[in-house]
Amino acid sequence: MYKLPRKHFWHGPIDSESDRDSFRFHQSVEFVSSIEASKGSFSILGFECDEGVQRSGGQAGAAEAPDQIRSQLAQLPDHLGGRQLIDAGTVMQKDGKMEKAQRELGEHVSNLLRCGSTPIILGGGHETTYGHYWGARRFFGPDAKIGIISIDSNFDLQESDRPHAGTMFKQILESDDNAGYLVLGVQPLGNTRATFNQADKLGAQYVLAEDLALRDLQSTQNVIDAFCGKHDHIIVSFCMESLSSFHAPSIVDASPFGLEPVVVRQLLWHIVANPKVQSFDISDVNPTIDENGKTTKLAAYLVAEVMAAFN
Repeated sequence: MYKLPRKHFWHGPIDSESDRDSFRFHQSVEFVSSIEASKGSFSILGFECDEGVQRSGGQAGAAEAPDQIRSQLAQLPDHLGGRQLIDAGTVMQKDGKMEKAQRELGEHVSNLLRCGSTPIILGGGHETTYGHYWGARRFFGPDAKIGIISIDSNFDLQESDRPHAGTMFKQILESDDNAGYLVLGVQPLGNTRATFNQADKLGAQYVLAEDLALRDLQSTQNVIDAFCGKHDHIIVSFCMESLSSFHAPSIVDASPFGLEPVVVRQLLWHIVANPKVQSFDISDVNPTIDENGKTTKLAAYLVAEVMAAFN
């Protein structure tokens, strides 16, 4: 269910073939497996999965996102200050075996953390985050306090007999007493009152989208800092569904009152600057219904911004 990295998607304009300050990512990226990553590097890891979205009644297509985000990222200037960028390959879900794919994703995340590399995971639906979490838990051990910061319009705490793209945070919180959950950008019209009650019951913290849009971000940054202070390690998950539908036309469930990209960028800058942050995932891009690659390009820009601001 794992395929080694391929150079096929990494190409773009060339400003110079020798001046590294003029390089774009397609010129600086290296290709190794997750057990060979270098300490201090960023490692791109894809998760090709539609199963979680389809189980929850959504439209297939997110499995194509990792390679399409790679293609957009390849063309952007490298502003990592000499920090190495690696493509560490892709985990593929096959034959409906989503749980197995999540576990395999977790194994590769754990491998990268063991190498001292920072995993940058390209989903996939938001079920991607369960594999991301599982890899972090596997590496840091059962006693570490792991905080998950998610930027999303939904809590993803749904009740279901079968895991899908909207159940993973409930799975995590009910099975792991050392995990904490903070979600930023929650939309009241994207969640029932029962879901808010469930979030309170499970101890989830949240900030509403309207508060992010209408007030100074300093108060939210204080919430983020306090949350990070309670945990040993932080993993970050960004769901494109949190954005305004104007900016993310490939997101079927995006709200017209969703977040503006400039607000998201400011949030991500602040979050990943914290030294406790270990890894990042991005999910819910569907290139098959995108509008001229608009959503995919925005996803690539946000990934580049995260890496440039990391720690």
